[in-house]
Amino acid sequence: MINKIKHMLRRHNLQWEMPTKTFPTKAAIAWLKKLTLSEIDWLEMNHLLADLEHVQQRFEELEAVIAERCETSEEAALLSSMPGAGNFVSVGLACRVGRVDRFPRSRSLANYWGLTPGCRNSGDNNKRLGSITKAGSGMARWLLAQVTRHALRMDRELREWFKRIKRRRGASIARVAVMRRLATIIWHMLTQRRTYAECRAFALAQAEQ
Repeated sequence: MINKIKHMLRRHNLQWEMPTKTFPTKAAIAWLKKLTLSEIDWLEMNHLLADLEHVQQRFEELEAVIAERCETSEEAALLSSMPGAGNFVSVGLACRVGRVDRFPRSRSLANYWGLTPGCRNSGDNNKRLGSITKAGSGMARWLLAQVTRHALRMDRELREWFKRIKRRRGASIARVAVMRRLATIIWHMLTQRRTYAECRAFALAQAEQ
């Protein structure tokens, strides 16, 4: 709906007159309601603004429900201590872990989410590793990718480790490596019932071994 509104503004070359750079904002919506358009375009604009208001109301209701679930879930509350992990990310990751005692080791969670390289060994050649398996939850990997962006900005040691891998293997492989480490840290957080700051140093030291 936002894209449709922007397309209509570009069609009439009105996008430059919008009072705010971002959209939707209260000032931008108030400005849209005062535009002078043809009858058909004005009808379409009114419908789009009404639909947008309805979606925003649903969004606020869902945010309230997610925040409530995050407060009542011990696992989600622990995961919210990760850099950039809001209520949605925390609840989403907690749901996709389930019972953490299902995973005997920290790397088991990364395996479960499909973050480990696939194996294509044949005969005596036992080092043919391919791309990650992507066998687990795609949503979990997407959520971890969002956390990775914030973690690399806020965690200096993790950022330095990422840069070393990036110089050797490239940015994509380095980011997947960070996601794999974050999965390891999540396992320690949920197993030991401790926050990200308490588990990070231990998990990273163990991963170096």
